[in-house]
Amino acid sequence: MQSRSRLRSFLVTLALHLGAAALIGYFAYHAYTGDHGLMAKRSYEQELSRLESELADLRAQRSKLEHKVSLLDARRLDPDMLDEQGRRQLNFVHPNDLVLLRSN
Repeated sequence: MQSRSRLRSFLVTLALHLGAAALIGYFAYHAYTGDHGLMAKRSYEQELSRLESELADLRAQRSKLEHKVSLLDARRLDPDMLDEQGRRQLNFVHPNDLVLLRSN
């Protein structure tokens, strides 16, 4: 009778430990690969760095465009820029001009 009780208490203890280990393993697995786990955090950080570099490029492009627009401001108009824009929109070319065609 005593041996059954020991065997049963050993099996119950073993089952509890295995259940706890399985529960810990389940949560550890999802902490690493889940929607908010370590791998997701790494991909979010990579996406963040990619978007920050894209934002820097867009800010530089915007700065260039703002500078170009400021050259066309009526208060301080740049004659060369006005000439360039007028020729581009009217398709006007002087006979002594060298024209380079580019596709934008």
